[in-house]
Amino acid sequence: MIALLGIAAVNDADFFSSIGKIYVVVAVIAIIFVGIVLYLRRLDVKATKLEEQLNNGKT
Repeated sequence: MIALLGIAAVNDADFFSSIGKIYVVVAVIAIIFVGIVLYLRRLDVKATKLEEQLNNGKT
């Protein structure tokens, strides 16, 4: 069963490579990854500002 899945994965990769769509798949994954990284960075900046506000208010 596992061997069949491995063959299917190779066939899918060959299929995408043969029609040039592998670049589209890689581009979409890269865009999603960059979006997640940017979101997490923005969230970190906001959290840092809130922490600074809380620390300034306590002193």
